[in-house]
Amino acid sequence: MQDLGSFLPLLLIFVVAYMFMIRPQMKRQKDEKKFSQELKKGDRIVTKSGMYGKVVDLNDKDFSCIVETMAGKIKFDRSAISMELSKKINAPEKKK
Repeated sequence: MQDLGSFLPLLLIFVVAYMFMIRPQMKRQKDEKKFSQELKKGDRIVTKSGMYGKVVDLNDKDFSCIVETMAGKIKFDRSAISMELSKKINAPEKKK
């Protein structure tokens, strides 16, 4: 019975780490994968490096997309597109 008492704090630390670190990271990865799969032509996006543009073409073979910017067309990997910033750009404007 004393062995169970010594493992309880260790088990508690693992549960807390899972709930606050591992689980949210897994959910975020799942959401980012879903976002990149749902991209479509015409979506306004922001890359993780901060480049703004519009999706012109999608390639499912190498999971890339062509983005039109003011400088021209550039090919990006879909994982380089920022989910949070792109959602902010595409969000409807609030009326005052």
